[in-house]
Amino acid sequence: MNGTLLNEQPQFAAMGDSALMVTVGDSISYDINKKVHDIISLTKLEDWPCIKEIVPTYSSFVVHFNPIIFSMEGLVECVQGIWNDDLNSENTDSRIVLIPTLYGSEYGPDLESVSEMTGLPIQEVIEIHSKVDYLVYALGFSPGFPYLGGLDSKIHCPRLETPRVSVPQGAVAIADSQTGVYPVTSPGGWRLIGRTPVKMFDPSRPNPSLVTPGDYIRFVPIGSNDEFAEILEKSAQGTFEVEVQ
Repeated sequence: MNGTLLNEQPQFAAMGDSALMVTVGDSISYDINKKVHDIISLTKLEDWPCIKEIVPTYSSFVVHFNPIIFSMEGLVECVQGIWNDDLNSENTDSRIVLIPTLYGSEYGPDLESVSEMTGLPIQEVIEIHSKVDYLVYALGFSPGFPYLGGLDSKIHCPRLETPRVSVPQGAVAIADSQTGVYPVTSPGGWRLIGRTPVKMFDPSRPNPSLVTPGDYIRFVPIGSNDEFAEILEKSAQGTFEVEVQ
């Protein structure tokens, strides 16, 4: 198998007696991740009562199921059948979620160093970062943290040598070939280039995470501190609605 291509067939691995890992490929790529979400979507359409949860990653997914209702062997057979289906997934239900972002100053303390490392003017770094629709490959390492693919190689930068003890909620950051948003205050070693006033994760919402794997995020530059403060207040009150395309 070519390391950048889909597996010819899914690879299955039992994780105990109630979880099945299905590996689609062995690298981070759009095609592999799209196949992951295509199979998950079709699996959910089957509405099997045995399935408790499906957790996607970049190139695989884990199906948690009730082994009393369904066997591991039966689940493997069903997923294999879905794999063999013709997945014309051009008719996808993916959303583009627009995330207002204030770049630089105290909101993006590493933007200047990113500019220096890449040799690009600060405004060009902002323009490059905000012109792309980023695929949400997966959620982790903290609740609702979106790992996004598609960062332009012109602004690739390594992680910080010494991670910060505390990164503020809403921080927009880059690390190597990835970009993401810190949904809650947490430690972190990514380079902070901006911040969104929008709540990416709110446990009081029916769907706590603002985005799900398979969605896209587009960062929309905010023009002023006042605009940031206004959105932040509305977001805290639950009255701000992000634009979705």
